[in-house]
Amino acid sequence: MNFSLEIGPKTDLDTLPALKDVYITMLPGGNYNDTAEQAIKLVKKGFNPIPHFPARSITNDSELKDYVSKCKDGGVKQALVIGGSREPIGKFDSSIQLLETGCFEQMKIGIAGHPEGSPDISDSQLEKAMKDKKPYADYIVTQWLLDPQPIIEFISKQTVPVHVGITGPLKITSLIKFANIVGAKNSLNFLKSNFGKALDLLKPKDPNELIGKVKKFSENFHIYTFGGLKETNKWLKENSYV
Repeated sequence: MNFSLEIGPKTDLDTLPALKDVYITMLPGGNYNDTAEQAIKLVKKGFNPIPHFPARSITNDSELKDYVSKCKDGGVKQALVIGGSREPIGKFDSSIQLLETGCFEQMKIGIAGHPEGSPDISDSQLEKAMKDKKPYADYIVTQWLLDPQPIIEFISKQTVPVHVGITGPLKITSLIKFANIVGAKNSLNFLKSNFGKALDLLKPKDPNELIGKVKKFSENFHIYTFGGLKETNKWLKENSYV
């Protein structure tokens, strides 16, 4: 199995586990230069960095070209092109607009997948967006989920590899909070129906439960740590994944 990890532009790189693929976020209000600099540092340390390119957080063509050029010049070979924050700060409001610029030529391109839908867009709009984006994509990274069925159904419909989004070993209470934020409806219901007891809510949820049900459909897993990098690192080592 292959694992990737998501970090922030300011994450201490000395704390990273020995995974090859490391994604760097560019959150709303963030500066693309910070993400590019972190990506270049990762290249120098021998990682394969994949910076986020969130359409709604990029102002214009000039900024996009500068961001991509900085990454390419620093040895970055891969990009995750996404919609990003809810309100656009400039001319771009969808990932397809970034992809259509041609700026990502000679880079391996990942796009976002939402097996459980998104609070920002209707299911029909999501389906159309996926159809439009897929010709540009080398693979898909999904939102994090806990219910295996939507993932399996989603993978069965795709023509490119799917990297399944999972969380690190977080407490159920934290997972419920994050599920509400990202609109992971099925996973939220899954949590509430399977972990209703008070003691269950205090225990970390082992990602292996989901991995075991999905790994025959995809061997690629993308970890959202939600700040729990230390716990995720420990979990990876305990399971001999690194």
